[in-house]
Amino acid sequence: MTTVNLSLDDFESTITNNTVVIVDFWAAWCGPCRAFGPVFDKSAQAHPDVVHAKVDTQAEQELAAALQIQSIPTVMAFREGVLVYSQPGAMPPQALEELITKVKALDMAKVRATIAARRTKADA
Repeated sequence: MTTVNLSLDDFESTITNNTVVIVDFWAAWCGPCRAFGPVFDKSAQAHPDVVHAKVDTQAEQELAAALQIQSIPTVMAFREGVLVYSQPGAMPPQALEELITKVKALDMAKVRATIAARRTKADA
């Protein structure tokens, strides 16, 4: 599968309508972003079951601000609509592979229970 470009208009639907979504926040002027691009594209080819999406932070400043992107590249991973990973910095191929493996292996019932428990604690 190839990478898809996301905008403010289709970001949420892409996250909620796909099981696993990996998002690369980047900009054309960013050297590390350009170096990470081929790694991300190769991962997209190797994992057709995972949506590999890119957000151009220059073109999508409102979306980047809403997601509090302060450094690029930043990689976010979503599983079943839940943000499960967010980290700035380019990743070597093996680290991206490990991330995808871990995201796919998550027990989402456990993740949702942890989120609910944290919300309950915060509300108390």
